[in-house]
Amino acid sequence: MTLPDLSKFAPMSTAPRDGTLVLVALHASEQGPAEVDAVRWAKSARSGEEGWVANDSDPFARVVYADPELSGWLPLPTQLPKLRSANLPPREPREPGPDEADGSSI
Repeated sequence: MTLPDLSKFAPMSTAPRDGTLVLVALHASEQGPAEVDAVRWAKSARSGEEGWVANDSDPFARVVYADPELSGWLPLPTQLPKLRSANLPPREPREPGPDEADGSSI
């Protein structure tokens, strides 16, 4: 897998810590090369410890990252296409034509 452009990642200090799912870039380490993972901030109900939990973690064997293991974050890409340009003015509602009755044009 090719890493995205790391210059686009924001510092971890600005990442949302409200349970929102985000993409993070992991530093390369003795455990493997740099990679990207989907994580969310969570607090353990048992121990009270907090950290970045990998989205694909098993409930019985959580993968948790500490801030020093992560180099930056990005919001998840949306699945919806951008349908309107922010530069376009809002459309004015149009009047129904003479062939439309009660809002139906069928």
